[in-house]
Amino acid sequence: MSADHSGSLRPLVWLPLRPEEIEDLPGSLEYAYWNGGPDYPTDPARCAFYVVPYMKGAAVETRPLARMTGVRVVQTLTAGVEHQLPHLDRLPSGTQLCNARGLHDASTAELALALVLAALRDIPGFTRAQDAGEWRPRFCPALADKSVLIVGYGSIGAAVEDRLAPFECARVVRVARSARTAARGPVHAVAALPELLPAADVVILVTPLTEETRGLVDAGFLARMKDGALLVNVARGAVVDTEALLAELESGRLRAALDVTDPEPLPAGHPLWKAPGVLITPHVGGPSSAFLPRAKALLRDQLARFALDEPLRNVVAAAV
Repeated sequence: MSADHSGSLRPLVWLPLRPEEIEDLPGSLEYAYWNGGPDYPTDPARCAFYVVPYMKGAAVETRPLARMTGVRVVQTLTAGVEHQLPHLDRLPSGTQLCNARGLHDASTAELALALVLAALRDIPGFTRAQDAGEWRPRFCPALADKSVLIVGYGSIGAAVEDRLAPFECARVVRVARSARTAARGPVHAVAALPELLPAADVVILVTPLTEETRGLVDAGFLARMKDGALLVNVARGAVVDTEALLAELESGRLRAALDVTDPEPLPAGHPLWKAPGVLITPHVGGPSSAFLPRAKALLRDQLARFALDEPLRNVVAAAV
């Protein structure tokens, strides 16, 4: 192993968590803390393993990449890597891009279920009534006996289904990029969506943002959903055509619960804020008390593998 620009024989890791807060990190590596601040902790060229700051926005997260001439691994703390992929061809050949598959399963699946229940049982309406000091009982739909369609059946999609299991849903239908069989049953290909959408009472989006899924939920997709159906998006905002969704919401035909939007952050005055039948949360599927222990476990495992030159987990792409 050759020395880096500082003379150290230990490969340098940039972490968005303070290294002393993560137990049992490999002693054969050197660590620097950077969580997106204006000043870098070292020359970026020294960094061999870059852990991307969490939820800091594309401009911050990708800012040091052009100067990371010695980087060998870019590790995100998100399942999505759409911010980093466009920069991969500028990184040294062989640099591996790893995502955080598994890290957000519990938290995001929990929020997806919360959004489904809150939207169906009109918790926002009851909250507004409480704020006004008014008692407004009314009939609301239940999750029981509903048909639920999960679009994007990876680890988070499977975690969503795990949490739906006790709620007596009539049916849970799974969709992924290609057809396969999962532990709970068959997974349909995306091409089957036109046939599956008309029967779904609730459609939950958990798909990554790729060129294939950008704008997947367009006017045609929405038109195939049954009257009164609920669309839940805990994936990425750009998976949904916002204008097409607005048209359906304003007509009153569909409802939506959105943890992500396009644009994001949703600007003040945007018509989505006041659209009828929509519940909006500010991209909080991942940031919960479940994040930190799982992030630390992921980093311990990946850095142990890196230190021993073992294959890394969750490699989604590599620089040519």
